[in-house]
Amino acid sequence: MRKIALLLCLALALTALTACGKTAQEAAPTATPEVIEAEETAEATEAEPTAEAEPTAEAEPTAEAEPTAEVAEEAEDASTGDDAEATGAEETVETTADFSGTTLTVFNWYDYIDPAAIELFEEETGITVKYVNFTTNEEMYTKIEAGAGTYDVIFPSDYMIERMIKHDMLEELDLDAMPNYANVMDRLKNPSYDPEGKYSVPYMWGTLGYLYNTEMVDEELTSWSALFDEKYAGNVIMMNSIRDTMGLALKHLGYSLNTRDEAELNAAKDLLIQQKQSKIESGYLLDETKDKMVGGEAAIGVVYSGDAQYAIEKNENLVYVIPEEGSNIWVDGMCIPKGSKNVEAARMFIDFMCRDDVAAMNFDYIYYCSPIQSVVDGLDEEEAGMNTINPTEDETARCEFFNDVEDCMDLYESVWMEIRLAR
Repeated sequence: MRKIALLLCLALALTALTACGKTAQEAAPTATPEVIEAEETAEATEAEPTAEAEPTAEAEPTAEAEPTAEVAEEAEDASTGDDAEATGAEETVETTADFSGTTLTVFNWYDYIDPAAIELFEEETGITVKYVNFTTNEEMYTKIEAGAGTYDVIFPSDYMIERMIKHDMLEELDLDAMPNYANVMDRLKNPSYDPEGKYSVPYMWGTLGYLYNTEMVDEELTSWSALFDEKYAGNVIMMNSIRDTMGLALKHLGYSLNTRDEAELNAAKDLLIQQKQSKIESGYLLDETKDKMVGGEAAIGVVYSGDAQYAIEKNENLVYVIPEEGSNIWVDGMCIPKGSKNVEAARMFIDFMCRDDVAAMNFDYIYYCSPIQSVVDGLDEEEAGMNTINPTEDETARCEFFNDVEDCMDLYESVWMEIRLAR
């Protein structure tokens, strides 16, 4: 019995001890395996800072580490802002207007713009470009005069710009809304034909000269006199342009290509008629000349500098000459004719043509001297030495710009008609 009683007492004591132990455990729980692991991780973090960058999968982030909805929203806004900024850097034509359905009529010389540049403009703006061509400034002027409102962007030469300004035929340009205008070389801004630079932006510039084929000419040519030498009878292509052809004849005779003197004009007329009657010239052409020179169809051909470079690229036997008597240095500009129904779109097109990458595209396509500084700066050593795209100071110093001679155009046209009809 005493054993039984003793056993009962021991059982009661064990029960009490067990209850007390359980209570103490609830009051101060021992560390679970998860907590122990977290503590070990924290210790490792203090010892090795790099471990913080790679938290274990079991370590649950504390509430403090979890971003709040407000912080997440701010982060999203910041990310969106960065994306917008990056997208803005890629944008090329800035506009808030909707030009969908707009057709822009561009009136330009033949072979005078890279078709890929037009396609790029259409892609970036949604504007459709209707591209039409002319062969002379006089043709362009007549069509603008007869069809005001038909065209939106035109490409007249210097003296024709002067005339159109005089007759109030051009819209004043908002240069402040044309950021790429800053890319134009300073020396080509505010030219004599547009003193305040309000009506035109330079597109290309160059010189008038002639090509000769070294396989058909056995001497170095430097003068306009070669065009009137019977040695080259039937092998000289002249230019079908009143100002250019009259101008070269005047320079050969020692006169200004802007003369208004009737005797000087008649002397140039007589020289050109004599050339025809001696069967020296083989035709009066324009855009076709460069390809005929490439094909060896003439010994000499009067051309613009860009056409000369095009031909030289295709026939290494061709040489371009800016004659020693002097010649014409010219600038073709971009203008908006009065009456255009798409003035803002036209302004965008002109500004687009002044963009560095687009100007480089056009330079590579047509080989004329670019007025955009970055294109000039990007010429390699070989290109910089070509008189077709980078004439020397001596060569340009003996050249003249054409001025408008509208006041005596009747005389010019009368003389020109006699030359063209001569047999």
